[in-house]
Amino acid sequence: MTTQTLQTPATTSTFDPRPLFTTAIEIATPVIAGVRPDQLDLQSPCVEFDVKGVLAHLVLVLHRVAKISRGEEAFSPGSMADEAVEHVDWVADWQAAAADVQAAIADDALLQRTVVLPWAALSGAEMLATYTSEVTTHTWDVAKATGQNPDWDDAVCQVAIDAMHRSLPLADRGPIWEAFRANAPANMQFDPPFANAVAVGSSAPAIEQLVAWTGRQP
Repeated sequence: MTTQTLQTPATTSTFDPRPLFTTAIEIATPVIAGVRPDQLDLQSPCVEFDVKGVLAHLVLVLHRVAKISRGEEAFSPGSMADEAVEHVDWVADWQAAAADVQAAIADDALLQRTVVLPWAALSGAEMLATYTSEVTTHTWDVAKATGQNPDWDDAVCQVAIDAMHRSLPLADRGPIWEAFRANAPANMQFDPPFANAVAVGSSAPAIEQLVAWTGRQP
């Protein structure tokens, strides 16, 4: 699947990633629906989670983006009650989260507003591009673990790649994590969230370039 070429936040101040963020959600929906109950305990390419864990995280991510977009606290302890939810119908929970986030990002002013995340202060547009990457990468995790082959959108993947390159500009992440540890509180437990990038050819599909940059083996 492809869509029209769109500029990234680095090239225009009027970039609006909301359509691509929405497309990322739409691509995830049939993947989530395609997970069988007997696949929930399978290990995903995301070493932190099995398939069930990735699904729960995806739902959490949409609610988190909704909170961030509304200017609410989304990272403090207890701010995300969704983490304690026992999911019964993954598709229904995903669709409810999607409706929540779509309502929250409808305000055009969000795109230029500065939002402060634990790791960076970004414009609303940059924040949505970053979460387009997270949704797409974790959709790939679920698809890979459960043997599904989504129809990936090249424009979505490219915006996700650009966002990841801004967040993780080095293929070798060692210096990034060392700098983070040097500035983190002494009692803070820190496990690097991304492995070093995996080398793929420049002609590799955009989705493979994305997941390889996050440290996954396509």
